[in-house]
Amino acid sequence: MKISERVRKVPPSGIRRFFELAEEMDDVISLGVGEPDFSAPWGAREAAIASLERGKTSYTANRGKRELREGIAEHVDERYGLTYDPDDEIIVTTGVSEGVDVALRALVDPGDTVAVPDPSYVSYGPGITFAGADPLPVKTSDHGFKLTVEELQRAGAQHADAMLFCYPNNPTGAIMTESELEPIAEFAREHDLTVLSDEIYADLTYGREHTSIATLPGMRERTIVFNGFSKAYAMTGLRLGYAMGPAKAIEAMNRIHQYAMLSAPTTAQNAALEALENCDDDVREMVTQYNRRRNFVLSRFEEIGIDCFEAEGAFYVFPEVPGGDAEAFAEGLLEEQQVAAVPGDVFGEDGEGHLRVSYATGLDDLKEAMRRIESYID
Repeated sequence: MKISERVRKVPPSGIRRFFELAEEMDDVISLGVGEPDFSAPWGAREAAIASLERGKTSYTANRGKRELREGIAEHVDERYGLTYDPDDEIIVTTGVSEGVDVALRALVDPGDTVAVPDPSYVSYGPGITFAGADPLPVKTSDHGFKLTVEELQRAGAQHADAMLFCYPNNPTGAIMTESELEPIAEFAREHDLTVLSDEIYADLTYGREHTSIATLPGMRERTIVFNGFSKAYAMTGLRLGYAMGPAKAIEAMNRIHQYAMLSAPTTAQNAALEALENCDDDVREMVTQYNRRRNFVLSRFEEIGIDCFEAEGAFYVFPEVPGGDAEAFAEGLLEEQQVAAVPGDVFGEDGEGHLRVSYATGLDDLKEAMRRIESYID
């Protein structure tokens, strides 16, 4: 059976390889999975259970339950200053991953170019390829893993058709402030770029408020914003995200979504509505715990003598590895100390020499993992 060229030229996920190795070992502490160790807030779980008990197991509208879209519109307006019409400018998707996928297929053509920060989330490059477009990596390591106009121009992004990024960032934990986003917005306007802004970690910032690029002058009409319930609400397995943007773009995305997915899971939508309405205290408590873990991990890397810039968002740090060979370091750490982390080059060439370490795990495990890392280096 013939496999399409698009699929054949995309390698399997480098993250998966390390976890397949880890699954074969005992006493492994995983610092690699981008998933909260918390359960979803009890109120959200109760809402899901109640909806099942009432037999709410039918399809919803293609774009998602209207009550949920209204809740999303109210939430993002209050929290981030984003204003969208729940009828025409919001679509509920099966996770942010589906949202990014349908946006790429709806908004770029075969042969188009999409600029992407390097390093960045592992699915962006393959998603661009599956849409028939070409990813254009943009180096960020010399600038605290943030996009800059200098590097966009150096990469040739002024000739691109779109730009896709995630801030707060996976895998580095970097954020971009309003003043840092302003020149990127000006670049997008000047060169007429469509912007796809994955903001799934927007609630997970430490000491700074999140700024969406869509709030900057002239950007709302050229930006699709993605967010969801996986990270802040610890609802990864319920697979629920949403996308917001101009009505014409959302309609194009829905045209694909209604054939490929029809609608996002109904039970998850009921849980998400409760989460938006009544679970902010749970989110704040989780963020407090993440920040405590972040500070601990950063301080331990400093004590050990490993350079690591101060990540200010998401739940990752991106330390440099001694010797510079991240894959060899990660393999040795797993084999000798049973600590699983992901080599940075999995996320792009500019991630070489780094390790993605997730602190979305319990503090006791983090303490033991850092002890093992120190032992491995010694």
